[in-house]
Amino acid sequence: QVQLVESGGGLVQAGGSLRLSCAASGSMARFGTMAWYRQAPGKEREWVTNIMRDGRTNYADSVKGRFTISRDNTKNTVYLEMNSLKPEDTAVYYCNVAAKVGDVIKNYWGQGTQVTVSS
Repeated sequence: QVQLVESGGGLVQAGGSLRLSCAASGSMARFGTMAWYRQAPGKEREWVTNIMRDGRTNYADSVKGRFTISRDNTKNTVYLEMNSLKPEDTAVYYCNVAAKVGDVIKNYWGQGTQVTVSS
């Protein structure tokens, strides 16, 4: 059984910073691509960024240059450093992790953490 536990959300003023963490666990699991998504009120969930196991990263244009994704493979944890936050970054942030158990690869979601940016 794979579990993801997120932490680090909160309330911050515009221009401020927050760091999110998502720790993955699961016996016999090997974790591949890790990603962050977000969902603002009344909107669809959208992809924000991802990081491959080898460290290659991709970012949505809306966060490029402000957000940084990283991972620690020894801890099976992915991080999202968010700087220069804007009110439009307000959303519930979800981590998503690809996990391989045996020959089966599945994607798992974290429980979500609220990020609120006040103007």
